[in-house]
Amino acid sequence: MIYKNKIFQILTGLLMLALVLSCILPLIMLLASSFSSEEQLLTKGYSFLPQGISLDAYAYLWKIKGSLLRAYMMSGIITGAGTIVNVTITLLFAYALSQKDLPGNRAISFFLFFPMLFNGGFVSTYLVYTQIFHIRDSLPAMIVPYLLMSGFHVIIMRTYLTNTIPGEVKESARMDGAGEYAVLMHIIIPMSRPIIATIALLASITYWNNWTNGVYFLNTRTDLFGIQNYLNMVLSNISFLQAQQANVLQGMEAQIPNTSIRMAIAIIAIIPILAAYPFFQKSFVKGITIGSVKG
Repeated sequence: MIYKNKIFQILTGLLMLALVLSCILPLIMLLASSFSSEEQLLTKGYSFLPQGISLDAYAYLWKIKGSLLRAYMMSGIITGAGTIVNVTITLLFAYALSQKDLPGNRAISFFLFFPMLFNGGFVSTYLVYTQIFHIRDSLPAMIVPYLLMSGFHVIIMRTYLTNTIPGEVKESARMDGAGEYAVLMHIIIPMSRPIIATIALLASITYWNNWTNGVYFLNTRTDLFGIQNYLNMVLSNISFLQAQQANVLQGMEAQIPNTSIRMAIAIIAIIPILAAYPFFQKSFVKGITIGSVKG
């Protein structure tokens, strides 16, 4: 029995090591490629060590640092505002669904679950947001469509509230005269910090990485571009320069490290998420583990 347990532990350890390497090695290759020279990348391909160390990619991004910082600021505003609204709606929705005596609980749960499987499609969604809500070329266009709430997040939080917070605690508070608002603010939220941190992290990652809303709903307001949309625009401009055949543009093209700059852009885009994750890790693991257990 002890021998079998050791074998299981070794196999589990090897599996976890493989998973960790599958996450870390691409980042190492990404970082090494961003510091490699364009010629070496084109001739020798990617590697885990920089080839012909060059800072050309970061030097090019430094030239556009003003626009880059503005895009970072917009991403911060969009991510911060979107995450707060997302977590608030998710918490309120999940708290209501966690009440067993809620009238129409099953119907509301079905209403929540059904859009996870079927939706009206992009065209109808686009028309609703642009023709009815008129959010095109505005800041809400980067926050509302597709991102404001996730049914999956609501289900996770509802499961957490149902399985973790005893009903007796809420009943005791109500017997002492506390209303629903007091119960939510003074009991539910303090006891739900792990799942709230988990949903906040998931929502912030989604907002930070989103670029489709900028493509779909921002036609003229490029000043509202987040970091993802701006960097995508930089790549498009570089590709445009490289597609030209004029001699002047060919000279400009030679100065632009196309391949390495893609890697540098990816590094710049993921830095905030990598910096934030360690602060949420403990709560994230606890929240996602408890919240995913079926109640």
